[in-house]
Amino acid sequence: MSSPNVRILKQHLLSDNWYVLKKIDFELQRRDGSWQPQTREVYDRGNGATIGLYNRARRTVILTRQFRIPAFVNEHHGYLIEAAAGLLDNASPEERIRAEAEEETGYRVRSVRKIFDAFMSPGSVTERVHFFVGEYQPEDRINDGGGLVEEGEDIEVLELPFAEALAMVDDGRIMDGKTIILLQYLKTLMPAAPQMILIAGADDEVQSCAARLLQAGHLPVTATWPMQGDSPVDAQHYGQLLLSRCDALLRVAGPSSQADRLVALAQEKGLVVYREVDEIIGQMLS
Repeated sequence: MSSPNVRILKQHLLSDNWYVLKKIDFELQRRDGSWQPQTREVYDRGNGATIGLYNRARRTVILTRQFRIPAFVNEHHGYLIEAAAGLLDNASPEERIRAEAEEETGYRVRSVRKIFDAFMSPGSVTERVHFFVGEYQPEDRINDGGGLVEEGEDIEVLELPFAEALAMVDDGRIMDGKTIILLQYLKTLMPAAPQMILIAGADDEVQSCAARLLQAGHLPVTATWPMQGDSPVDAQHYGQLLLSRCDALLRVAGPSSQADRLVALAQEKGLVVYREVDEIIGQMLS
């Protein structure tokens, strides 16, 4: 990429052993219009990807622990707790992170979603990291993980309560930057209880689920259409009003066109739609 504010003068290859280290002489145009000569060392190790694996119902996350020599030589024991990650190695970011998650954790994740890119150490390293999240289920684990022996990996797989992982950031047990970023993002996907939950579906199931949610500490709201004279109020307007006040929707079993309309409205608003009451209650038990 070129820029009218940067002139590359010379590049010196310092090392091409593990990855590529160069010394770059350049001129940078300052804001006052003057050109300033500078020299920097740049380490090119390629771009990478990382993923936050979470289970919303159990309110858990999958992390790894492995030895990192750069941390060890900087007054640390070297064993960092991290999210699964790896270099792209000419693969697409999604293809690479699916493979890395399986190699490192043993989980073959069904659906992953990219959330953003970030430069993690732009003062010296070229690497751009592609961040993903993916919800895992216990049955998604197809092997023990642990990484590849031929690449020197000896990875321990950790399944942790989400609250404990956040506490580990606070007390310094988790010090890896990409992992801290992903855990903070996962707060938006696993909000702290209690929640106001709109329940929609067959009436007998709605009442049963409402009682269980209330007992678990949540505030259940039932979707009964009010009447205006002899006619019900506008269903879509009322549904939007309910959903604007609630944190999520629980669609319980049983045929209900009204409940199906609420599901569609909730999805349009980006709200979480639960299908089982245990998905919500399980969050509070973690």
